[in-house]
Amino acid sequence: RQETRLWDEKNNRTRVMRTKEDAHDYRYFPEPDLQPLAVSSEFIAATKAKMPELPDAMRERFMTDYNLSFDDASQIVSEKALAEFYETAARASGNPRTSANFLLSELLRELNNSGKTASESPVAAENFAELIKTLDAGKINNNQAKEVLVEMFASGKPAAAVISEKGFEQISDSGQIEKIVDEIIEKNENQVNAYRGGNEKLFGFFVGQVMKASQGKANPKIVNEILKSKL
Repeated sequence: RQETRLWDEKNNRTRVMRTKEDAHDYRYFPEPDLQPLAVSSEFIAATKAKMPELPDAMRERFMTDYNLSFDDASQIVSEKALAEFYETAARASGNPRTSANFLLSELLRELNNSGKTASESPVAAENFAELIKTLDAGKINNNQAKEVLVEMFASGKPAAAVISEKGFEQISDSGQIEKIVDEIIEKNENQVNAYRGGNEKLFGFFVGQVMKASQGKANPKIVNEILKSKL
């Protein structure tokens, strides 16, 4: 039957909406000014070769090459400029996972709040990658990196300039941190004895004192390692 059918949700089936007539009843007629169009297989092959990578294929590649989840990859490829921004940053930073996390949470928030698209971002993909590399190197912590990105977006300045202005660069020199740890241990003899006597909760106290003495700049990972060794 020639008919248009609709979906009946209550009965979970289709049913007739209206019947269809034959083509001649609609008074269709050929367009006399249109010339016949022959599309060769060579033309189709050449056109396919010129086509950009489509979102579905790009999503699969991002999941394979950059170990992204389906949801993260889908969100990134939803906009061509965003996907290009991410891939440039992922390759330049050498850390696709952290690049994706910061892009989807921090950068997208700034873009949405400002009404900008990825192609209009004041933070270039290369500068974004520099921030990720600085974070990976342990020169700043995660919270500082987020704050730096906000300032980069607002000012257009590179990561290094913002980090310098804010005095955020972490102390990762083991010798410098060890000197601070020694001073803290020397000043807090009672707490040291209590810790060594079994009060392990005091470890947090020592970490806090070292961070305070270093104005929050000491690399927490190195601080923990040296404190455990010394205590």
